[in-house]
Amino acid sequence: MLTTDPVADMLTRIRNANTAFHERVDIPASRLKKEIAKVLKAEGFIKEFELVAGMPREVIRITLKYGTNRERVINGLQRISKPGLRLYSPKTEIPKCMGGLGLVIVSTSQGVMSGKQAKRMGFGGEVMAFVW
Repeated sequence: MLTTDPVADMLTRIRNANTAFHERVDIPASRLKKEIAKVLKAEGFIKEFELVAGMPREVIRITLKYGTNRERVINGLQRISKPGLRLYSPKTEIPKCMGGLGLVIVSTSQGVMSGKQAKRMGFGGEVMAFVW
């Protein structure tokens, strides 16, 4: 299956699995998706991710995280920069998600990182997604 926006597909798969309270979700692997999963793990939105070698293609297996009473850790995921309309932000104007409580995923020249980390390191870039 060919998707025109693999990052939006990844976020949708995570959103759907999270809504259905699945333990984990498999996503076709790419370097960009691995970096996004790394940021989600570092910021505490997912429990774990691992690369699983498959016959047709490698997949990223993301283990979702829930609270003690099965409350969701991820309440929302939103793709910001789309293939038809890319959104770039300079280092001084990196947006905040939920007044700073959410996570902004930014693709910079130094790799994919959170908005806070990009601001601290002085990098602007493509605003990829909001997670809250």
